[in-house]
Order: sequence, then structure tokens, then C-alpha cells
Amino acid sequence: MEAATPFDAALLELTRAWKVRDDLRQQGNTDHAAIRAAWLELDRARLWIRKVTDPLMWRYEHAVDPRTWLPPSAADRVAAISADAHRLEVDGIARRLDALVQRDRDIHDHEAVNLDPAANTMNPAAEAMMARGLGSRPSLGYPGAKYETGLEAIEEIEVLATNLVREVFGATFAEVRVPSGAIANLYAFMATASPGDAVIVPPASIGGHVTHHEAGAAGLYGLEVHHAPIDPDTNSVDTAGLAALARRVRPSLITIGGSLNLAHHPVAEIRRIADEVDAKVLFDAAHLCGLIAGHAWPNPLQQGAHLMTMSTYKSLAGPPGGLVVTNDPALAERIEAIAHPGLTANFDAGKTAAMAITMLDWLVHGRQYAADMVTAAADLARGLEAQDLPVHRPAGQLTQVSHQLALDARALGGGTAAAQHLRRANLLTSAIGLPIPSIEGDANGLRMGTPEIVRWGISGAAIPQLAAFIGQAWRDDDPARLAPKVARFRSEFRRIRYIRDR
Repeated sequence: MEAATPFDAALLELTRAWKVRDDLRQQGNTDHAAIRAAWLELDRARLWIRKVTDPLMWRYEHAVDPRTWLPPSAADRVAAISADAHRLEVDGIARRLDALVQRDRDIHDHEAVNLDPAANTMNPAAEAMMARGLGSRPSLGYPGAKYETGLEAIEEIEVLATNLVREVFGATFAEVRVPSGAIANLYAFMATASPGDAVIVPPASIGGHVTHHEAGAAGLYGLEVHHAPIDPDTNSVDTAGLAALARRVRPSLITIGGSLNLAHHPVAEIRRIADEVDAKVLFDAAHLCGLIAGHAWPNPLQQGAHLMTMSTYKSLAGPPGGLVVTNDPALAERIEAIAHPGLTANFDAGKTAAMAITMLDWLVHGRQYAADMVTAAADLARGLEAQDLPVHRPAGQLTQVSHQLALDARALGGGTAAAQHLRRANLLTSAIGLPIPSIEGDANGLRMGTPEIVRWGISGAAIPQLAAFIGQAWRDDDPARLAPKVARFRSEFRRIRYIRDR
């Protein structure tokens, strides 16, 4: 019997499944595996017929999230989205997706002032590279020795991007196939250490990233994680304590750099300590890579770091992804083997092309962009202090050295609570740990950064008004009242800066 429609096919399958189960019953079959298989086949047939008879109910049942481990706020949010979506037909969901993409663009490009140092805006020419069909082309192996054929153009893109990254960061070797900053750190851990080895990392209280910690890539890879002693006055590691810890645990790797960088890190001293115990030094430049590319921050490779990892979409203003750079040929060879044939069977060549365009922008405008980020951060810190907000500064540091700043957020209930409070005023920020007394259930600090606001021209004379908005929202019990004013302020800045003339 041939099925004429999807319903007929589903009904036929259901009938067959019922017959198999009934035959087993009538035969008194005691083969538990066969009985279980028959019931599973029956359940599958039931689901099939429900799918073709009531697709909305099918979608609703699959929208119920089975993850009991979600925090309550996440569970509520997922349930609300799913409850709305299950009522939509396929075309309705497509229209909804299109509207959501546009809504995100409106939020970030028209309504809100994005002070999250992890955010930025790409050069539209680079962004366009990611939508021209390159990403779906598998490209395994070295240029000139690819597993697939027809990749002559992609091979050239890969070589150009690699060479541009090397030039911008003053590195002998660069790995551009990395999918994210977190995976870049994993590559570095795998290239320098084995599971069970000790690693010393910055703790969260000075911005150490989770990928260096037990819950992140380091712990998942099986490294024995030790948190470095900190110097609260510099918001970095305490080198005397680090030296003592290194002599005691004999690490394979010492890492430095993280999600908040308010003072220069003692990279040269860390390298000296590492050499004493035969360890390598990794500098995580996820947030500082733009300043390093623009020569507004010392180059860690020149200071003694064996390798440097980074995200590419923060201060670097590139596509989402990661990079690893080094001057050490042995490390470079290990990292490339980890990339392929190891963990990157394929990579997004569209992202690689976008990275090449981004590097060209840094060659032309990098020094000015990096300097302007630092200047805007200094102006904003002074403006917030004029608003009597609790700006956190390393002790004795009178000069702004990075594009980031932080506030003691305990008065607003913590960093996450403060970020949610300011969001209601169209001001985007994020929580961070600081080397000050902790607060239960939240980070104690709030971080801000200038990569995206400077990119849109919010600098100079515009900073005092922005600081005033932040001060008003900080003190206001209902910061949403400020949202329209902030949106009007944001609407004045429409042109992306620091991109090459085309």
C-alpha cells in the first residue's frame, strides 16, 4: 500500500506499529528488547501522526524546555518566548526572526548607548564579507594542501588574513581559524600543558576570565587551576606572591590579562618568574587587543609573553572569533596541529575575510582609534566622578591607561543589578569582579568601556552629557524615565568611524 499524502504515510506507519505490538502480545513474547523496541516504534508513529495533523501542537510540545537546571530568570524567559512562538506557523516564525534581527539593530545602533567593553560595531564592508557564501565552503588543511578542491580563492583569503594579523600584532606566527576567544584559550592550554598540570591564573576579583578557571576551558581540559595572589592597589597580580606560588606548584603555564584591565600588567616580571620554574606565559588580550593593535598598550609578546590569545569582536571591532599569535615556532606548530587536524576540521572563511578587512582598518586608523578610546575613557571617568559616582581606580594611578573603567556597584545591589538598572535608561553595561569586599549573590563591580561609543563618534564634548545621564540613571528609582532622552542623544551619532575610505 502506497501512501498518497503525509497523513496517509503517518497513518500507515501507526497501523504497522500497532500490529507489531499486538502480534507480540498475542504470541506471549517475553523478549523485553523486542517489546521495548515495539513500544518505541509505536510512540514514534504516534508523534508522526500528531505532527501532520496538528503542527502547532507539535511545535508547542517541542517548545517546552526540559532543562530543569536553568536559573529561574532564564527558565521564565525561555518559557515566555516559547509560549508566544508556538502559535506561529512556519512563515510567521520567519517573519518574527526578521523582525527580531531588525529590533536588535535598532537597540544597538539607534536607541541605546553601548558602554559594554565586550561590544563593538563592525565595518559594514567586513560584515558584508560574512554573507557572501564563503562560510559554507569546507576548507581543511594548509593552503596548497587542502583536502577539498576548488578553494583557490579561499586559500588566498586565508594567507592574506594571516599575514595581516601578523603585521598588526608584530607576531611571527598567527592562527586565524579559531572560532572564539574561549577556544583560543583552549588551544593555548593544550599547546603548553597536559591534563593534570598546574596552571596559575588571575582570579575573578581582578577580571580573570572563566575560561582560565575550573568551570571553563582550563578546568574542562583537566588542568589544576591555582588563582594568583592579587595586588588590590594595581588591580593585577602580586608578583612576590606569584613567585612563591609558582615555586610551590611548579606550573606549566602562567596566564595574565582578562575582562578588566585598569593598569598595566607586570608581564616582564611574570616571564622572569615563569622562566624560574620552566613555565610558559599566556597573555589573554580578549579586551586589550585593539589597544595593542593601535600601539596604545605595550605589546605582551615584546614584553616576554610566549603567546597571546584574543577575541576579535571587542576592542578590535572585527567579526566574532578568536586569534592566537606567538613568536615561538615550536608553540606555533603545536597550535596549528590543534587547529587542524585537531579541533577545527573546518572554519568560516567568510569570518576570515572579514578579519582581513578589519586588519586593514587597523593599519590605516589603528593608532588614532586606540588613542581615542583611552582618552574617552579618561574623560568619562572624570565625568562620573563629577557626578559623585564610585569610580574604582588602582591606588595612586592618576593616568587612564586603558579603554575600560569600573564602578563599585554594591550600593545598587551588585554589578548585575546595576547593569539591569541602567538598561532601563538605554545605557548598556556589564558586571565585573573588583578587589573590594564582595556582595552576596552578585558581582561587586560594574564595568564600562569606550570601544563602541568612540566608534560612533561619542567622545570629546559629548562625554559630559553621557556622564550626566549615567549619574541621573544611577540615582533615579525609575531610570526608564531617562530612556527617551538617552535615545535622542544616541540618535545624533550615525556614522561609524575608523574605517578605510572605499
